Amino acid sequence: MSILERKGERIVAAAALALVVYILSLCLIGQVLSAVQTNRTVSNVGAVKAIGVGVYWDQTCANTVTSIDWGTIEPGSTVNKTCYIRNEGNSVSTLALQTSSWNPSNATDYISLSWDYGGQSVNPSAVVRVTFTLSVSSGIQNITNFSFDITISATG
Repeated sequence: MSILERKGERIVAAAALALVVYILSLCLIGQVLSAVQTNRTVSNVGAVKAIGVGVYWDQTCANTVTSIDWGTIEPGSTVNKTCYIRNEGNSVSTLALQTSSWNPSNATDYISLSWDYGGQSVNPSAVVRVTFTLSVSSGIQNITNFSFDITISATG
């Protein structure tokens, strides 16, 4: 075998090895990107339960809130939704917020709900504007969809 033939075989072998390394790299990168994509966004539509109050999308209390669509949320971000809560009882009340039925149950490790209601008294038939804030931790892992119930109640 001549020197040129051996050199040609080495070039072909090196090219084949480079191609194999390239393909394996693409496979590895694809798996990493796939793992990142499954953890990039989370979505939810939360059911809203009201006890002694009405929860509405508008100040005139014409459009009832039965669920809140938080949409797609990036890790490390927050989403705000404004609602109007009317005291539908007969006495002055204060409002309380509670979440329950989280699915998956570990979603509470990464996701939280708060509101800007300050604890003020709400007269019968009075309407209070509140903004709910859903916060998603930047460290969220293995959760791409979640659900939970929101309960808003009046006491007093």
